[in-house]
Amino acid sequence: MRRYTLLLLGFTLALCAQTPAPAPASAPDVLVFTNGERLVGHFLRSHGSTVTFKSDSIGEVNVDWSKIAELHTAKPYAVVRKGVELGRRSDLSHIPQGQVNVTDKNVVVAPAAGATETIPVAEAAHILEQQEFQEKVLHNPGFFEAWKGAFTAGASIVQATQQSRNFFGAFNLVRAIPGETWLDARNRTILDFNASEGSQSQPGSPRIKTAIVHGDIERDQYFRGSNFYGFVQGTFDHNFSQGLDLQQVYSGGVGVTVIKRANETLDFKASISYERQVFEVPTTNKDLVGSVFTETYNRKLAHGIQFVEQISGMPAWNASVYSLNGNAALAVPVYKRFAFSMAVLDTYLNNPPPAFKKNSLQVTTGLTYTLK
Repeated sequence: MRRYTLLLLGFTLALCAQTPAPAPASAPDVLVFTNGERLVGHFLRSHGSTVTFKSDSIGEVNVDWSKIAELHTAKPYAVVRKGVELGRRSDLSHIPQGQVNVTDKNVVVAPAAGATETIPVAEAAHILEQQEFQEKVLHNPGFFEAWKGAFTAGASIVQATQQSRNFFGAFNLVRAIPGETWLDARNRTILDFNASEGSQSQPGSPRIKTAIVHGDIERDQYFRGSNFYGFVQGTFDHNFSQGLDLQQVYSGGVGVTVIKRANETLDFKASISYERQVFEVPTTNKDLVGSVFTETYNRKLAHGIQFVEQISGMPAWNASVYSLNGNAALAVPVYKRFAFSMAVLDTYLNNPPPAFKKNSLQVTTGLTYTLK
């Protein structure tokens, strides 16, 4: 027994010797206000005149440079001067990178090797961590990287004299390159899908069914140094309530991002399109050539609440046919990445088959999971 105990003790000591010691915690950053108050924690970034600092005691705060006397960082940062354009093919060798110390309204960058560089605070357009700079500016992500968006699901089940089943699911994904709003946009890929299906039945009555499905894919390519872009898009719709088996719309056109902020975007788009409508009554099928006009608005509100709204109209040129679509969604955080969501989808067709209504209104609620 003693022999086995010694062997076990020796084996344990050997494992401990091979286990690397935990990396020491990095030194904190220090922010000193003009009134002498100090914050200790982590300097996140600065854009324009706004400095974002995460304090160990009070959390994340935004401070104007005019209220800061000193800033000292432990990690290396990159400092981008005003007027410097950053892109995939830009020469980035002139971007100062290193430890940052701010005193007397000057940003002093001390690289690991080489001479320090001094930049007036008023000339520093952006300051961000070196690792973040390399990932978001230098790195060109693959197709399966840099996706942002949300997944939503909801259900309603009734089991009584009437039996009712309603299910709803959706995902909205966006891949914008680069992912930072302060950088010139290069391209954007958008994937949207939502579907709701329901049924209701009771003894002695026919079963009532509803089914609404929408999906679209879009690719935007921005003109260099501009908020204008060209795009191609495919849209697919099925609406049992309007007798629509499948509507396919293939479009190509131009768009412009009118508002582009970290918490708000607004886009307008116009395109030429081919549209194929297949209804339950074959004699009402249509092949259409026309245009699509779209407005899209996204806003991040206080406390992490997100609002999304879109309106589009599709008039045909070769027939007196048009359709209108409008949707809006509100997501309110409830726990970490989960949020309670409510969405409204309104679809109008002016040419449904006989006995079908032109307008279809859908209101859904569910639980949303948001990607980073």
